[in-house]
Amino acid sequence: MTEDLTVAPTGRPRRSLTFRILVGMAAGLATGVLLNLLLRADTVAGGPVEQLIRTGIVDGVFYVGGAVFMASLKLLVVPLVFVSLVCGTASLDDISRLGRIGGKTLGLYLLTTAIAITLALLAASIVRPGAGLDLPADLSFATKQAPGFADTLVNIFPSNPVRAMSEGNMLQVIVFAALFGFAMTLSGAPGRRLLEFFQDANAVVLRLVTVLMEVAPYGVFCLLAKIFALQGLSAIIQMFGYFCVVLGVLLVHGMLTYPALLRTLSGLDPLTFARKMRAPISFAFSTASSNATLPVTLETVEDRLGVNNKVASFTIPLGATINMDGTAIMQGVATGFIAQAYGIDLTLVDYLMVVLTATLASIGTAGVPGVGLIMLAMVLKQVNLPVEGIGLIIGVDRLLDMVRTAVNITGDAAVTCIVAKSEGELSQEIFELD
Repeated sequence: MTEDLTVAPTGRPRRSLTFRILVGMAAGLATGVLLNLLLRADTVAGGPVEQLIRTGIVDGVFYVGGAVFMASLKLLVVPLVFVSLVCGTASLDDISRLGRIGGKTLGLYLLTTAIAITLALLAASIVRPGAGLDLPADLSFATKQAPGFADTLVNIFPSNPVRAMSEGNMLQVIVFAALFGFAMTLSGAPGRRLLEFFQDANAVVLRLVTVLMEVAPYGVFCLLAKIFALQGLSAIIQMFGYFCVVLGVLLVHGMLTYPALLRTLSGLDPLTFARKMRAPISFAFSTASSNATLPVTLETVEDRLGVNNKVASFTIPLGATINMDGTAIMQGVATGFIAQAYGIDLTLVDYLMVVLTATLASIGTAGVPGVGLIMLAMVLKQVNLPVEGIGLIIGVDRLLDMVRTAVNITGDAAVTCIVAKSEGELSQEIFELD
């Protein structure tokens, strides 16, 4: 992934992973839109051709291809996070550095999330996308009970690490891996011998990542083709105002906030950073899952941006679990939108409560598609807004979810670079290498 062209086994030059993923995205989007238009045609609707397209292609080929690809990615998440985090923690000879790196990382993640939600509320208040909107009386949204902040803190610590791994509870896996690596550091010679085993395991897992990335363009094609075949572009048109506000804030946060922090706090070039992040950003957009993108993000941060594995193996998995700036932006705009749609005025205290609740809620938001809607219900309840209003935004949420996931992983990488530079664990030569 360090060059635009690589050499294929046949000896012919082959395009980079970034290029192939972008081609898969474009082909999937175009195929999905064309199939959606075909499904809406009078000559096809209700007939055997529609059944063939829906059952055989969309719910058949595209669904199976996308589901198998996502399952393969999720297969890697737990072993990659556990092994890499154990290696990173155990490699830190100075235990005080672990606390210092953790404090910097958590502080920056919470700072960027607070900035994101503040920008979202300001944009929603100025543009007012929900003003004058008449809501249907039968809106409904079945929501699970969001966990309280105290429960979130308690649930961070695993009582059974094996169950945490089997259930994919990433916060608990991270805590167990950090404690395990910490114990290895304190164990002397036995810990060093065990570290060699984990380093070998880490190399094998990363090789598996490389193998699976070869089929990424095809998985991306299936995922996007299925989404746009079922939704088309009509969902965006119906909620154009809300969609544009959320998209605009996401772009501002991704293209202005992160570069400003990167330049100010680390002195690194934002343009070089953005150019080298093309592959994980494209991947995040396609999968709409921070966890699924984690292997690509980690590989890019280490190999392309020059961050030492000691830092990256800690900050990237942590960011994929708790750093949800894109989700916070959606929650801020959606809160303002729903309040305007129902004609409810929010006070300054309400806005402050939204900022605080959404920032803390990001800690308990899993890096999987669509979970932001569940956390939005908690934010709405905090300021006494009708949860049923979520039914308005469901139609466009899947499309926006792809964009906000790209913003999330960009934030993970930016914070990682800032922390690594402050600790002297970033290679300027690798970062600047084309």
